[in-house]
Amino acid sequence: MNQYSHIVKFYEGKATDTRGRLFEIWQQNYEWLEKTHDYIQWLFPLTEGSRFNPHAPILTDADIQVFQEQAAFKKNLLKSLKLMLGFYGLSCQESEDGQIEIKIHESFSERKKNWVRSSNYNYLRITRILKSLCLLGLEMYAQAFLKCLEELYNLEKGEITKLTLSY
Repeated sequence: MNQYSHIVKFYEGKATDTRGRLFEIWQQNYEWLEKTHDYIQWLFPLTEGSRFNPHAPILTDADIQVFQEQAAFKKNLLKSLKLMLGFYGLSCQESEDGQIEIKIHESFSERKKNWVRSSNYNYLRITRILKSLCLLGLEMYAQAFLKCLEELYNLEKGEITKLTLSY
């Protein structure tokens, strides 16, 4: 897979991010996830550069094809998603018939303190996550996440703006 970019090698476990981290990102606590800002681009890469992390990987068409076609990459991407869902106080439920549902977890009332408020950079992270999931073959998860976010918008009146939801 040498013809693929650094992000494919990262998700294969054969290369680290620019700070020398690999899958230990998945073991980090929520405080670290909140305070560290340069990992999200590695967990959820996009086809355009990051305004906030000049060292962030940029997906190529070949990379996207690998993620869409190979189950191991989707499995690792799903692991990244579940980490971030936990961070936000949400959980993912997958039924045997392939239905995906993202729900509010019992930890939500505590976890929401970090992100359910106006003008929070976590909304940019969530937008990145949704876009990346769609690009990389997990659109059903992105749709379930968006549905849950729409429910949260209605529950948390005034804390999440219409503009934020529109992204």
